[in-house]
Amino acid sequence: MPTEKKISSASDCINSMVEGSELKKVRSNSRIYHRYFLLDADMQSLRWEPSKKDSEKAKIDIKSIKEVRTGKNTDIFRSNGISDQISEDCAFSVIYGENYESLDLVANSADVANIWVTGLRYLISYGKHTLDMLESSQDNMRTSWVSQMFSEIDVDNLGHITLCNAVQCIRNLNPGLKTSKIELKFKELHKSKDKAGTEVTKEEFIEVFHELCTRPEIYFLLVQFSSNKEFLDTKDLMMFLEAEQGVAHINEEISLEIIHKYEPSKEGQEKGWLSIDGFTNYLMSPDCYIFDPEHKKVCQDMKQPLSHYFINSSHNTYLIEDQFRGPSDITGYIRALKMGCRSVELDVWDGPDNEPVIYTGHTMTSQIVFRSVIDIINKYAFFASEYPLILCLENHCSIKQQKVMVQHMKKLLGDKLYTTSPNVEESYLPSPDVLKGKILIKAKKLSSNCSGVEGDVTDEDEGAEMSQRMGKENMEQPNNVPVKRFQLCKELSELVSICKSVQFKEFQVSFQVQKYWEVCSFNEVLASKYANENPGDFVNYNKRFLARVFPSPMRIDSSNMNPQDFWKCGCQIVAMNFQTPGLMMDLNIGWFRQNGNCGYVLRPAIMREEVSFFSANTKDSVPGVSPQLLHIKIISGQNFPKPKGSGAKGDVVDPYVYVEIHGIPADCAEQRTKTVHQNGDAPIFDESFEFQINLPELAMVRFVVLDDDYIGDEFIGQYTIPFECLQTGYRHVPLQSLTGEVLAHASLFVHVAITNRRGGGKPHKRGLSVRKGKKSREYASLRTLWIKTVDEVFKNAQPPIRDATDLRENMQNAVVSFKELCGLSSVANLMQCMLAVSPRFLGPDNTPLVVLNLSEQYPTMELQGIVPEVLKKIVTTYDMMIQSLKALIENADAVYEKIVHCQKAAMEFHEHLHSIGTKEGLKERKLQKAVESFTWNITILKGQADLLKYAKNETLENLKQIHFAAVSCGLNKPGTENADVQKPRRSLEVIPEKANDETGE
Repeated sequence: MPTEKKISSASDCINSMVEGSELKKVRSNSRIYHRYFLLDADMQSLRWEPSKKDSEKAKIDIKSIKEVRTGKNTDIFRSNGISDQISEDCAFSVIYGENYESLDLVANSADVANIWVTGLRYLISYGKHTLDMLESSQDNMRTSWVSQMFSEIDVDNLGHITLCNAVQCIRNLNPGLKTSKIELKFKELHKSKDKAGTEVTKEEFIEVFHELCTRPEIYFLLVQFSSNKEFLDTKDLMMFLEAEQGVAHINEEISLEIIHKYEPSKEGQEKGWLSIDGFTNYLMSPDCYIFDPEHKKVCQDMKQPLSHYFINSSHNTYLIEDQFRGPSDITGYIRALKMGCRSVELDVWDGPDNEPVIYTGHTMTSQIVFRSVIDIINKYAFFASEYPLILCLENHCSIKQQKVMVQHMKKLLGDKLYTTSPNVEESYLPSPDVLKGKILIKAKKLSSNCSGVEGDVTDEDEGAEMSQRMGKENMEQPNNVPVKRFQLCKELSELVSICKSVQFKEFQVSFQVQKYWEVCSFNEVLASKYANENPGDFVNYNKRFLARVFPSPMRIDSSNMNPQDFWKCGCQIVAMNFQTPGLMMDLNIGWFRQNGNCGYVLRPAIMREEVSFFSANTKDSVPGVSPQLLHIKIISGQNFPKPKGSGAKGDVVDPYVYVEIHGIPADCAEQRTKTVHQNGDAPIFDESFEFQINLPELAMVRFVVLDDDYIGDEFIGQYTIPFECLQTGYRHVPLQSLTGEVLAHASLFVHVAITNRRGGGKPHKRGLSVRKGKKSREYASLRTLWIKTVDEVFKNAQPPIRDATDLRENMQNAVVSFKELCGLSSVANLMQCMLAVSPRFLGPDNTPLVVLNLSEQYPTMELQGIVPEVLKKIVTTYDMMIQSLKALIENADAVYEKIVHCQKAAMEFHEHLHSIGTKEGLKERKLQKAVESFTWNITILKGQADLLKYAKNETLENLKQIHFAAVSCGLNKPGTENADVQKPRRSLEVIPEKANDETGE
């Protein structure tokens, strides 16, 4: 099928179908046939050839088609042995005949599948009058608007305008288009007509506008919701916003507001119609960006101890290049503080004229005056965030110059300095809320019983360590061991309150003697060793104490470590070289966007709770946390720039997209699209990926666009976003350069869906479940401690855990069975299911064959006379689903209480677990194992209770969706609408790959 001409209307689809195309015909038992399909010229039937059948049998009458279903959502697709090798986006099915038979087809591209689906749906609606209808009404609004724009330029009414004016007008409407591309399109058009000169007529202007300013992927999306019109009315738009974008509390007024804001034509604004251009404007606006705007402000609990947060941290903040020879500059502090950094580093040494200076010791980096840095910190400390700023002071100064440091800090920072002594009766650090507007000094401090001025040298003398390893001959004292003692003045010591630097010895010692206000710093190499060898201990250590990880001094080029390697252990202060762009800084910048870019992100609950089991290196699901399935479809790209510095291929760009998941080891994954050759302006990818996310609160998604080149693939753009900030539905991803600047007009168009969603550090937001394809049900297992009294308590918890699992999975399985019968995938939500089956519930005269009685909490389906067997099957499956929803809602509270009761009973043993175990004869390793098993069991109980609570909320939301979809489609039994039911919340944002109106077989 020719696809050179861009599809921008239903007429284009019909004409392409008349020309025909090769499609794969799928049968059961792995059989696939290549056939040429075409629409008869009279548009009465769909034919295919060659076929062993009589030519009159190798066709389907358009009148007999019940629906066109997208994706692999029929029994034949599901039972075909090679279904996994078939792209979801290229598959579609024609459901026809009284017995609802299916013709299951696979196109060579998603574009071709969309053409057939769109054309067939128009034909079902309008039959042989389709073209007449399209010619008389289609696109009039758009054509009138484009004609009006032409007339505004053609002020003298000459019937033509200059090429320059035509190009400028189209570029104003689509700023991402290159002038050269628009000029070329007009010249090609003139050449095809053997026309001389550069004047542009109205017809030529309209044709080029349609060709360049229509995005087919958005057109196909529009017609899915437009009831086979070339525009969306207010009701269509409401349905799209509710069912696809998950927007809550939608009404016609809100739809009208969107239309008035984004529809460019006056006719559309007056009639309340959204054209393809208005719909494109809306989808490309910040309203439809992938980043959830709720996270643009502080949205997390800021009243927890400081140690419960990840803190945006800078290493060698004063450097603007590498850490061996690079220049030092105060702009490093300005940049970091403006980016929301809440922990900056000051490496202070004795300077000339009794003025301390900042630089990396034992290196050739330049120096800046300490006073200037403190002055800049005072000005910019709270520029981007009101939450506390930590100054990591590496003090190498003499007593004399330490006193000068103190004078400068007191004079310039004044009341901002937090010098309150820690409360020995407390056990946790103050919260970011309590410390708002305060500057904390992290440094060595004299012991309270020390009257002298001598203290241990900091264990963060990175310059000295690097100098020794480099063995540079021209460095002063190159191979000497760093001095282990230095003089500390009392005045500087008194400025240190709740961030006292101490040297780490080992975990068991720290658990016993470390004070909550003491902070340990770890070299990257040492931190990695603990992360690999003691992952559980490291996580538990960080529940109470602040840990700072700094890059290895061997990174002389100031490259960055992967912060995720240490965030997964709960390390709060992972210091990054802000001056070095790349993947690691993308992760750091993206991560701290999620809480209003305030520099603090609340760690996952499983990393904060005193009794919880989590190992940083888990390669499996996390106990007590429900995995999420992330479905991402990369649809298209827009206006990709040519990679910087690439000249070999001229202006040609061959883009492809990587989708990367960064998080705990179990979650790290990546997938890539195919390469689209020689198209950086509007590449169509249409590829879908699925990822299992085991710890959503620590996961990030990174989109990377690269140019496929035989010499080496080159970077085009990227965008990194925390999993918790993803907005589901159809979204644009604004791309950023290697150094973090937004690339003008460059974006990815994607579809995002999340199933079985469970939040962790914030309220439950989204949550539709997916059936697990397992033959036998798996139940969460509790471990035996070999402490009889405690094991007895956990033994009592096993039955309610089984009951909770059965309630949840019975509900999930019943819901997925109903979705499949509706012709939708497990990613769909129940509102979309009801929209999909509603056309089937109408008889030939549009009288309902099935109605929903909404008078009770659990809506029932009632047959209205004799209906086909396929509809009876849907009603039966729906009834089974409602029963499973009812069982969960009515039993969840009691089962939840039993689990919580067992958890509380077990926790009564927690404080004395060691002594009880010792009495039972457990020693050393067995006792330690018992404590670990206790923590595991408590984590499982908390998790199972939470999952059941979320499942109940999810089920209540499902019922609301059914209710409102029935009312929207007019399928409710008259007089049964329940006014007390509130509209579904935003939490229901799970979406199928395409809108469908399908039935089962």
